[in-house]
This record gives sequence, structure tokens and C-alpha cells, in this order.
Amino acid sequence: MILVYGPMAGVSVGKLLMGAFIPGIILALMYIVYVLIICYLKPEKGPGISDEDEIIPLKRKLKLFAVSVLPVGTLILAVLGSIFFGLTAPTEAAALGCFGSLLLSLLYRSLTLEKLKGIIYQTVKVSSMVFLVVVGAKIYTSVFMRLGCSRVVENLIMALPVPDWGVLLLMFLIVFIMGAFIDWIGILMIVVPLFTPIAANLGVDAIWFAMMIIIVMQTSFLTPPFAYSIFYLKGIAPPEVTTWDIYRGVFPFILIQLLGVILFYNFPQIILFLPNMMVK
Repeated sequence: MILVYGPMAGVSVGKLLMGAFIPGIILALMYIVYVLIICYLKPEKGPGISDEDEIIPLKRKLKLFAVSVLPVGTLILAVLGSIFFGLTAPTEAAALGCFGSLLLSLLYRSLTLEKLKGIIYQTVKVSSMVFLVVVGAKIYTSVFMRLGCSRVVENLIMALPVPDWGVLLLMFLIVFIMGAFIDWIGILMIVVPLFTPIAANLGVDAIWFAMMIIIVMQTSFLTPPFAYSIFYLKGIAPPEVTTWDIYRGVFPFILIQLLGVILFYNFPQIILFLPNMMVK
């Protein structure tokens, strides 16, 4: 979302990534606290690990960490770090990540010509799908704005008899509702050109507003019926776990995210602390 949002809104991708760091940690901690409370109240929902897993020697754990976790973690930090510190553009960082992934595959001796062909085919397939969505959304947005509809929407929202926080709340609510039905790329292509000028007229910080939109839109991965996380979990869950089970289980996490939105709205420095420390 950040890599697409930044160039569209004319906002620094590096600052957006830094702005996402603390909110991401806070949301993760909120999820962990919720899981701990549920497991404490209902221990059967979080059974302990088996005896076999518990008695793994420390040497074996360190080896697994060095072989399985450390290389991938280093690659992720290299890609994101190069963007954070302004060493590369997002596109160049993506190329760095691609090269590093191929290098790791060679070191693990898992890269074959057949797999490389599959990787290229899958890349073309996914990229084509994404670009098709982007092109369609761009055409819609261009026609919408060319006809002057964006000014109509902006004037309509700014003329509402509500304070500034009410206007912001309305924009967040629109994004939240759209997230339940529309792909996030389509949402960005529609709302960024419309809402960014409104936010500027309200005098809110561009980094803060962008991150708030992104955090609200993150709930689209959980809100049914159009929810990536639900579909993904259904694909890897045991057969006895139904889609309805996942629907019911996901609502507490939606509420946690909304609680996070309220927290970040009332305390903007949670988002702005790290971006403000970056060298301009």
C-alpha cells in the first residue's frame, strides 16, 4: 500500500515506511495481548507445545535460526533499510530483493531452471493482473476528475456542517466501507486524488493522513466479504475449519484495529515521531 500510495500522493515512501513502524508494533502487541487473554480464559484455545518440540537442544535451535531465519531477515532488512535511509528508490529496492532471493535460492541449492521459469511466469501473471486493475482504476479516476466530479465531492464534503474531525471521520468511514467490497489498489486510485486535497485544505499533516488512510484500509484484509486474510486462511486451514468460523474469529481483530485507529488519531506523534527524525 505504501509503495503505491506514496508516489500517488506525492509523499515520501521512506517517511511512510518509518511512520508505519511504531503503529505496526503497537497493533501487533494489541493482537498478542488479546490472544493471551483469550488463552488465559480458555486454555483449550491455545494448547501448549508438544514434548518433542519442547526438548529441542539449544544448538539445534541456533542452527535453525541461522539457516532459516537469519538470511531471510537480513534480506528483508536490506530491502527496507535501503528505502528507509534513502539509498535506493522502491523500484531499485525491489530489484535488490529479487537478486537477494535468487542468491539465497542458489545457496540453499533449490533453484532450478524449471523453478525459474515458474517464477517468471507467476511474476508476469500477477503483474499483469495488478496493472490491469491499476489501468482500469486510473481510467475511471481520470474521467471522474476530468468531468469535474472531484471538485463536486470536495466542495460537498467541505460544506458539511461538521467540524474538521467530522470530515476526517467521514473519509475514514468511506475507506473502511469500500475495503469490504473493493480491492485496495482500486481504493487507492479512487480516494487518493479525492481525499488528499481535502486533507490539505484541513491543514493536517500529509504523512499522518496518509498513514491513517493506510491503517484504516488495512482492515480491508479482514472485513468480509472481500477479505484477503480470510481467503488465505481458509486455503491453509484444516478441513474442519469453515469460512464462517473464520468470519466469527476475525471480528475481534477488526475491533482491535479500529481501536488502534482511534489511538493514532488522538496521538499523531505515534505516527510522526520516526518520520520527523529523518534527515530531510
